[in-house]
Amino acid sequence: MRLYLDTSALVKLHVQEEGSSLVQGAVERAALVATSALTYVEARAAFVRLRHEAGISAVNYQRVVRDLDADWSHYLVVQVTDRLIRQGARLSEAHRLRAYDAIHLASAVAVKERMAEPVTFGCWDRGLQRAAKGEGLELLRDRR
Repeated sequence: MRLYLDTSALVKLHVQEEGSSLVQGAVERAALVATSALTYVEARAAFVRLRHEAGISAVNYQRVVRDLDADWSHYLVVQVTDRLIRQGARLSEAHRLRAYDAIHLASAVAVKERMAEPVTFGCWDRGLQRAAKGEGLELLRDRR
């Protein structure tokens, strides 16, 4: 399996929440895990939000950041280029997506085109799931 994780899915690898076991299992089965370069800053922002709003301890916060840093080199990281941004803009218009969701979708489509194989898209947003399906991506989570 070729797997693309947006930030909402990747965070589940580091913070136990609904869907964590599904994402962890998919990563274990995947021959390739890809994500956008934007995911790093989005994940760190999610972790700091959890630290201050959900009461994650300083020790656990430091652990999840360390784990993200350790895992990051194992991912195929799609760089945000002008071409990708323009594709994201087109996808945003076509599917009425928020900006970073459109970048994630454009990144996953780029991986699918580069691999010339099916790509499974992991995210936790219904609108983004519909858009991904519309762009020919398989969904990690069809239940929504």
